[in-house]
Order: sequence, then structure tokens, then C-alpha cells
Amino acid sequence: MADASSLGFWVVPIAVLGGAVRVSTPFLFVSLGECLTERSGRINLGLEGTLVMSAMVGYGVSYLSGSPWLGVLAAGITGAILGGVHAVICGLQRVNDIAVGIALMLFGIGLAFYLGKPLIQPKANILPAIDFGWWSTIPQLHDALKINVLFLIGVVLAPALVWALKSTRWGLILRTAGESADAARAMGYSVNRIRLRATMTGGFLAGVGGSFLSLYYPGNWNEGLSSGQGITAVALVIFARWNPMLCFWTSLLFGGAAALGPALQSVQITWGYHLFGAAPYFLTLAIMIITCSPKRTLVGAPAELSITK
Repeated sequence: MADASSLGFWVVPIAVLGGAVRVSTPFLFVSLGECLTERSGRINLGLEGTLVMSAMVGYGVSYLSGSPWLGVLAAGITGAILGGVHAVICGLQRVNDIAVGIALMLFGIGLAFYLGKPLIQPKANILPAIDFGWWSTIPQLHDALKINVLFLIGVVLAPALVWALKSTRWGLILRTAGESADAARAMGYSVNRIRLRATMTGGFLAGVGGSFLSLYYPGNWNEGLSSGQGITAVALVIFARWNPMLCFWTSLLFGGAAALGPALQSVQITWGYHLFGAAPYFLTLAIMIITCSPKRTLVGAPAELSITK
């Protein structure tokens, strides 16, 4: 029977590709959600709390109901509720959306840890995957080419959001609220209502990303489930210049960076394993330094964002 040795050098890029698909999925959904939120003129730094809380709720619902897809739905609804809370508070006068986001991040993480303690041991049903490596007899290739349905949904969602923002009335209204609140009001729209809907939609997508963590990869619930994906995804939106399609590619880039360490370990390269494990954070820092200039950093940023004022 064939094994990984028959792949030779290709075992590393294949492992990185498979790992990139798995690791990038939460980044993808959270960054797409935050992209919508920020295009409406609001920033939500509480997505780390949304991610963790939604992962816990999704896992609990899957465990109690036996259906992982109900868990995904429950996780999305949880994210939408937290997004709605964020939007309502930020709609008040003289409230700083960054401070509210940090407060809700701490609240979401703390509440998830408290309510999720009974879920650490039980095993819930997890999401299925499509085996695109059916043609191969190499187990490692099978594992790398098992693609979860949520990733495929994200692949379709990214270009769909690009089209919707550019070509639909909904997209025009959302972008108007993000570029000029006064112009949106002059058109007869409530800016707070537009941003409420955008933030709830963004929270829903972040919740779906959280469900991936607990219901597929790594596929359990524990207090160390998320290692900063929510906060990193907010940075991804800035790197992607507030473009949903670029959010997809940057998510894959960060997923590949996170998968590099395990891929090298699979070919017995263990030196610097922990250093490679920190690759996504080094990449974040490197991109921040490279793109940090007055002319390039905020290119494409909605004018109403607090970070542009």
C-alpha cells in the first residue's frame, strides 16, 4: 500500500495546502463578516468573544440535538445576537465602538468559559467533509483533500459579497453609510439601522466560523479553542483593503502559515517547531510593518470608520 514516502518532497506542500484549507475557514468567515461591518462604517473588535461563544453554543447544540448543522445555525444566531448588542450600544451618542468591542470580547470569552465547562468531556457530532482524494490510495493525501462544506460555502460567499457590494441596491446603501453618514441620511436611510443589520450579519458569519472550530477542526470544545483568530481576522480585513475576495486569499495565506509547522513535522523536521507555530503572528507583524505608510495603510478604508478619523 502506498504511503507518504511515495510523495517525496510533495508531502510538505500538500500538507500545507490541506492545513491551509482547514485553518483558514474560521479566518475566512470572521474576516468576511468584519468586512461587511466595517464597510458600513463600524468596527467590531469583539469578534474573538463572538468566535469563542459561538463555538461553545454550536458544540452544545450539536451534542444535545445530535445535528451538527443545527449547531452551526445556533452558532450563527449567537454571533448575530452579540453583533446586535454591539451595534445597539455603539448607536448611542458618544460611545466608542473600539472600547465596546473590547468589552464584549472579554464578556463573550468569559461567559463561554463559564457556561461551557460541562461540554469539555462530552463528544458531539461533528460536521462531515467531502473526500476529494478518493482517487488516491495514500492516507495522507486523503486527509489533506478532505474539504469541509463550510469552506466551500466560504469560497462561494466571497465573490458573491464582492458582486453584492458593487452591483446591488443593498450594497450601495451599505457603502454609502460607510463613506458618508450624512449622505445616507439625506437619502432617507437610518444609519444606525443599516449598521445594526451589517453588524448582525457580520456577527452571524463570525459565529459560523466559530462553529467550524468546535464542530470540525479541531472538533471539540475547550477553553483554548481559539488562539486569537477573531482579532487576527480584524487585521486581515485591513490587509485585504476591505475587499471580500482579498479576505479569502489572505485567509488562505494565514492558514498556510499556521499549517507549515505540522507539515514540516510530518517529514521529521522538528527543529524550530514552536517557532513555525508562531508563523501566523510573525506574518501579521511583517505585513503590518510592510504596509505601514500614510499612503498605503488605509487605502480603501470606509471614511466613517473610527480608525480613519
